[in-house]
Amino acid sequence: MIEQTIKFRDPVVRNVINKFVQRSNEGFEKYGRTLHDERTEGHKDLVGYLNDVQEELMDAILYIQAAREELQDLSEQALINKLNDEETF
Repeated sequence: MIEQTIKFRDPVVRNVINKFVQRSNEGFEKYGRTLHDERTEGHKDLVGYLNDVQEELMDAILYIQAAREELQDLSEQALINKLNDEETF
């Protein structure tokens, strides 16, 4: 394991880096190897990586759509609540 000290000027960047490290740790716990091991030991080839990327991007689009629908539902509910509040006055 490589240890490194980094000084962050931007806490947003620090949060993203921490998430990358956490995700890497979870992957290692699940598969027992790092991405470097996976690549250099021949566990996956270029086609395998491209398939993974495609699947992840497809999932991302589904998550975006679900979030948009959730936001729409929340907006509609807020409008209903506002109209109901106005009717009570």
